[in-house]
Amino acid sequence: MASRLKPCFDSLRAQQRTALIPFITAGDPKPEITVPMMHAMVDAGVDVIELGVPFSDPMADGPVIQKASERALELHTSLHDVIGMVKEFRKINNNTPVILMGYLNPVEIMGYESFAKQAAEAGVDGVLTVDLPPEEATGVIEIFRNNNLDPVFLIAPTTTDDRMKKICSVASGFVYYVSLKGVTGAANLDIQGVADKVQQIRRHTDLPVGVGFGIKDAEIAAGVGAVSDAVVVGSALVKKFEEFTDSPDKIQKEVVAILSSMRTALDADVKKTGTK
Repeated sequence: MASRLKPCFDSLRAQQRTALIPFITAGDPKPEITVPMMHAMVDAGVDVIELGVPFSDPMADGPVIQKASERALELHTSLHDVIGMVKEFRKINNNTPVILMGYLNPVEIMGYESFAKQAAEAGVDGVLTVDLPPEEATGVIEIFRNNNLDPVFLIAPTTTDDRMKKICSVASGFVYYVSLKGVTGAANLDIQGVADKVQQIRRHTDLPVGVGFGIKDAEIAAGVGAVSDAVVVGSALVKKFEEFTDSPDKIQKEVVAILSSMRTALDADVKKTGTK
């Protein structure tokens, strides 16, 4: 089956709506809550789910998401398990795109061909491998594309224009702009700076541009959503997983409340301006 990302973004673009993309770490704080959480997030109005593959050294992630990986790994959540969660999710939901976000090591251990085949069969739509630069990804991209998996790449505030062009030439699904220098969950956002960078990226690609890192609340989400095609929220959600680790039943309610407020703010902004 072809990736669900393009039809999802095409539909949103036609409606002049911004995609809301939550990130959660699979298996945190216990594996059995991940799939119900995915369904609850869809009910709260999300458009794409970014599912984190737990890793022992998640270098792009701040302390909040690092701890989430540690909690999941303590319960031995593996890449095989994460793929299994997507397969379980697909028994009920065959429409919402799911991308896996993680690091190269677990994929390399499984084998690129084996991973791509299993991920695609389970219903994964894209893969964001943080530590796989496009210059080294040619063979991997071909394997992913042969299995209808979109390779999603990051662009940083420090990325040069030439390298931005290179990244955009090999990416598909969407391009992910990291709105802050540093790790996830870092400082405050400069919305105008984000807008300028998104415009620069759009000169190199027709792909949707998503923005993540630093999306903490509905107000920031609306501001970023007004200048981008997608808003990615991670640490603000994963903090709730940490806060209620001992009461997992409360996590879903907290996460849904955050996402619902962001969805409302994103849609209200479109209604107010009549455009994106």
